[in-house]
Amino acid sequence: MAHRLRPEGLSFVETAPVRLVFAREVSAPPEVVFRALAEDVSGWAEWFPAVTSVQPLDDGAGRDVRLRGGTRFRETVLVAKEPELYAYRVDVTNAPGVRALVEEWRLSPAGAGTRVQWTFAADGNGAFRAVLRLARAGLGRSFRDAVTKLDRRLTP
Repeated sequence: MAHRLRPEGLSFVETAPVRLVFAREVSAPPEVVFRALAEDVSGWAEWFPAVTSVQPLDDGAGRDVRLRGGTRFRETVLVAKEPELYAYRVDVTNAPGVRALVEEWRLSPAGAGTRVQWTFAADGNGAFRAVLRLARAGLGRSFRDAVTKLDRRLTP
């Protein structure tokens, strides 16, 4: 059953009760990585294994995301500032226990490529928070695998 989450802004990335931050360097330049994140949203399913589909909504102001296992998110894009920042919040989900969720993708030049930093900021009931903390290693691995796959897709 889908439920509405607390509508947090970008500052939640710094204040959330649970913050998971992961980073990796890729060969592609920031502008190219940004376009893959913010403009080619339906392409996420090709490089992020947990994602089965992403559809842009409201002329790019939102997204409908489906994950493996049946989890769904309806999101609002909070910031799309090329080439350094792409962030969104989840407004509605069928995931149990979650109260608020914001994800931030921060891009910065790193040599000839890009440092990609993903922050997963969340609040939820005690069970949800505990599961997220336990899932940290798996989420980190999923992020690294996805960004590596994205880099292969973007770099000729």
